[in-house]
Amino acid sequence: MSRYLLQFSYDGGSYHGFQIQPNAKTVQSELELYLSQLLRHPIEIVGSSRTDTGVHAHEQYAHFDFDGEVKSDLVYRLNRMLPATLAVQSLHIVPNDFYARFAALSRTYEYRIYQKKNPFLFRTAYWFEVDLNIEAMNKAAELLLNHTNFQCFSKVKTEVYTFDCTIFYAKWEKRGEELIFTIQGNRFLRGMVRAIVGTLLEIGLGKWTTSDLQEILESQNRQKAGRAVPAHGLHLIKVEFPPSTFSSKCS
Repeated sequence: MSRYLLQFSYDGGSYHGFQIQPNAKTVQSELELYLSQLLRHPIEIVGSSRTDTGVHAHEQYAHFDFDGEVKSDLVYRLNRMLPATLAVQSLHIVPNDFYARFAALSRTYEYRIYQKKNPFLFRTAYWFEVDLNIEAMNKAAELLLNHTNFQCFSKVKTEVYTFDCTIFYAKWEKRGEELIFTIQGNRFLRGMVRAIVGTLLEIGLGKWTTSDLQEILESQNRQKAGRAVPAHGLHLIKVEFPPSTFSSKCS
């Protein structure tokens, strides 16, 4: 039995999230369907991150086990079968004790906003016309690097072993027509990034202050934080693994 790591990307607007769920088209269900057909054996994959419905991924990974020959053209053949909204970039052999979710060192997300109506951005960014104080938002975002418990930004009905996360980077910047919030951490809770963005927007509007964010973080209460912004503006940009992970490429 060998373990393989698959790299892929997808348009989240076409799927009900990454993880398999009953009577819904998900990224996991599509990949498992076509991998099973190509390898002629039932395949189950384990993702490095579980993106919600509508969230996009530019760099996502999942591992699977297979006891048999994997041909060098598997990626090519898989891409011929998958829908246009889901693409595979590479396949690597990894140690049998490798686990995609826990081996990841960090995840980087971007939340994208555009403030002038643009028909070419409406699927991948949030149209938010109101003027924002980016300096105040960035000052508040610095607080995130000093905290570890983020229960106040987690969806209420979720089962996790801990609400602790380590944030390495959090900053807003203008990039062309878009205002982009980039955040990197070792892990993220369900709905966490979208709730953080919603809270920082309140600060950018002048409704809340950095002190308010401090109180929200200390409260550990989701009801104290801002609303969750729409999912289609959120992008999983990068999942970082130890460099040795990619030493044995299959295709």
